[in-house]
Amino acid sequence: MSEFPFAAVVGQEALKTALLLNAINPRIGGVLISGPRGSAKSTLARALAAILPSDSEGQRAPFVTLPLGASEDRLVGSLDLQKVLAEREATFHQGLLAKADGGVLYVDEVNLLPDTLVDLLLDVAASGTNIVERDGISHSHPARFSLIGTMNPDEGELRPQLLDRFGLCLEQAGALSIDERIAIVQQREAFDLDPAGTLERVEHEQIALTERIARAQRLLKEITTDPWIYRAIATRCEAAGVEGLRADVTWHRAAQAHAAWRDVGSVEQQDIDTVEPWVLAHRRTQPPEQSPPSSPPNQTPSNGEGGSSSANNAPTGGSSHQHGEQGQWGAMPPMAQASISQPAVNLPDSEDLFQRIKRADTASSAGKGGTLGQGRSQVATSRLDGFATIIANRGQWPWQQLKMRKARAGQATAHLVLLDTSGSTLGQRLLGQAKGLVESLVTQAYAAREQVAVLGFGNGGVVPILSRRRAPKNARGTLDSAKGGGGTPLREAIVEAKRLIQQWQRREPGLQVRTYLITDGRTRESVDDLAPLGDCLLIDTEQSKVKRGQGARIAQQLGARYWPADFGKPSLVNPI
Repeated sequence: MSEFPFAAVVGQEALKTALLLNAINPRIGGVLISGPRGSAKSTLARALAAILPSDSEGQRAPFVTLPLGASEDRLVGSLDLQKVLAEREATFHQGLLAKADGGVLYVDEVNLLPDTLVDLLLDVAASGTNIVERDGISHSHPARFSLIGTMNPDEGELRPQLLDRFGLCLEQAGALSIDERIAIVQQREAFDLDPAGTLERVEHEQIALTERIARAQRLLKEITTDPWIYRAIATRCEAAGVEGLRADVTWHRAAQAHAAWRDVGSVEQQDIDTVEPWVLAHRRTQPPEQSPPSSPPNQTPSNGEGGSSSANNAPTGGSSHQHGEQGQWGAMPPMAQASISQPAVNLPDSEDLFQRIKRADTASSAGKGGTLGQGRSQVATSRLDGFATIIANRGQWPWQQLKMRKARAGQATAHLVLLDTSGSTLGQRLLGQAKGLVESLVTQAYAAREQVAVLGFGNGGVVPILSRRRAPKNARGTLDSAKGGGGTPLREAIVEAKRLIQQWQRREPGLQVRTYLITDGRTRESVDDLAPLGDCLLIDTEQSKVKRGQGARIAQQLGARYWPADFGKPSLVNPI
C-alpha cells in the first residue's frame, strides 16, 4: 500500500519544514517528533521517503524503518547462517544500520526502544561507523544516517543521551480547529478511496518538493554567515542554559539549511528565528525570557493562589505545625526554600533489601520447581548463541559443545525520589533540609552513573522536579526552584510513583528502581489499601519535640523501610 503523500498532509507546516531542512542537511542530526496519538507524526515521517532526491547515480537516499521489537543482530548485522551451514564460511549479513547509510533511519515510538538498542544507536551515531566483533570475526562499515523518531510523551520519556542526539525536536499540539479536522478527514477519505488518484493529483507538488530539496542541497555549500549570526546564536544558547555546544552547531546548520530552502545566499534573522524553538525545545534548561504581565490597577501581585494576605500571615516557626493539614499551612501559597547542604550525608543503601527479596523469590521458586516470577536469574537471561555454537562445532551435527550468549553485566538502576513539598515542610526549614538530602543522593547517583527522577508532592498536586535522566553533576539549582506550600497529596504521589515504576520496568525489564519517600508525615491520608512500592525507604523529616509518628505508620502501610532523619547528625545510618 502506498504511503500517504507528503504534499497532501493538511497543515503541520512547522513539522514539514523541519523534516525538509534535515533532508537538505542531514548533518543537522535528525528530527524528534513528540505529540499525542493521531497528530500525523508517523504519516509525515514516512511520507518524507517519497520526496528525497536521488544521487548522481539515480538512486534515492534510503529510508529504513527500525521496528520496535528488532533484535540487536537485525540492527547491527549478524553472521550469514546459510553460508555457515552450506559452505562453513562465516560472512557478515548487513543489518539495518548498513542499509540506512547515507539516508534516514526511522524509529516509531522511539521512547520505547530497549536500552540495549539505544546504546548501540548512540555508539554508531557518535562515530558514524558500525563495528561488529563477534566469534573471531571483525567487520566494520560506514553508518552515517539521519535519525527520525516519533514518540507519545504519555507513554514514557526518552533517555537524555539519545534525546540530545536529535538535532531538532518538535512538540506537536493535539488541538485542531474545526476546519482543520474536517479538511484532514476529507483528505484521508479521498486517499483511502483512491490512493492512485490522490498520488496523481499531488504528483507535481511532490516533484516540486524533491527538486527544491535538491536545489537547496547544492546551494547549501555557498551559504554565507555574517559574524553577528554566530554571536546571536551563542547569546541565545547561553540564555537558554543549554549544556555543551551541540545546540550552537545544530542551530547554525539548521539556519543555513533554512536559508538554502528560501533560495537566498546568506543566513538572515528570520532563519535563526524560525529554527530556534526546534533546536532548543529539548535542550533548554532556562525558561524563555518574557516580560512580566502587568497587574490589574487595584490588585497587588502575589506569589501564589493564596493571595498576598496568606503570604504575609504565613507562620515561620515550627509551633504552627499544630494547625495541621487544614490550618494555615494548607492555605499557604507556594514559597521558595533553598537547599541546605547535608555534610557527609550517606543515604542508606537499599541494595541489601533488594538482594533479600531476590533470594526469597529464588528460594520460593526452587521449592515449587518453577521458574522465577519477578526476578531473573543469570541463567534465565542467558540464551543459546547459535552462530557461536555452529562455528565451534565447525558445522558438524550433532553438536559436541554449546555456546551461550552471556547476559549483559550490571543492572540498570534508577532512583525515584518523592519529595514532600507541602506547606508543613516550610517550618524549621524542613524542605531545605530535605532538598539537601536529595542533592546528596543525586551526587551519589552521578558518581555511580545511575539515573534519578524527583517528584514533588504538595501545592495540591504532584509535579516533576527532575525528570528521569542520568543523574546531573549539580542539581541544586533545579531543587531550589521547587516551591513548598499547600496540602499533602500523598496518595496521588504514591499512585503516580507506581505508574512510573511499572512504565519504566515494562520498557526495561530488569531495571532496578529504588524509591525514597521524604516526608514529615503530616497528612491524614491513609495508603494502607495501596500496594507496596517495592524497594522503598521512607525518610521521616519530622523534627518536632512531640512527634505524631505518622512517618512510621506510612512506612508500615507501604512495606517500606523507615528512617527518622536527624539533621543534627552528619550521616544517615542504621535504618530500621
